[in-house]
Amino acid sequence: MGSSGKAPIGRPRGFDEDEALERAMLVFWRQGYEGASLSDLTDAMGIARTSMYAAFGNKEELFHKVLRRYAGGPAAYVGQALEEPTAREVAATFLTGSVRATTRPDCPHGCLAVQGALAAGELGRPARDTLTAWRDEVCARLRDRFQQAIDDGDLPPDADPVVLARYVLTVGNGIAVQAAGGVARDELQQVADAALRNWPSA
Repeated sequence: MGSSGKAPIGRPRGFDEDEALERAMLVFWRQGYEGASLSDLTDAMGIARTSMYAAFGNKEELFHKVLRRYAGGPAAYVGQALEEPTAREVAATFLTGSVRATTRPDCPHGCLAVQGALAAGELGRPARDTLTAWRDEVCARLRDRFQQAIDDGDLPPDADPVVLARYVLTVGNGIAVQAAGGVARDELQQVADAALRNWPSA
């Protein structure tokens, strides 16, 4: 093997798993779950199919790993938004994060969580179910944060945390769809700003 420590080609772990996962993420992001064939994925990852199965499991398992990577990378703005001190700043950080994540010059435009769900057939059900659960979790975290804001007096007592959470998530998803259609970042930021003009205040 020599001093380089490199394994012979074909061994399951003879590649950079982190880089391979990043490349798989971009394929799913660009093509959606159903649109991404195993050949597309392995070609982009630079590995054989047997190596993919050994390192990441089947396509569905790979997608789960990719979604976790996406949540901790391009979609990390979700967690950052929830840490903001006021409900309005939570919403603003979430929507601005959506604009920035969906218009990155080094990534496909749009959102992996939206693109991945655009699957019409039965083969796309695992991805749809996974992404529905992921969006529901984000919505629940926003709801809890807005409920806290009501309890703290940051939002009026008659504010509905469920509606506010769904509103922010829906606008964020809409921004992603518009970004995938080629709408420019500055225009989408104007949409995000407009969405907050009537934000309730205590």
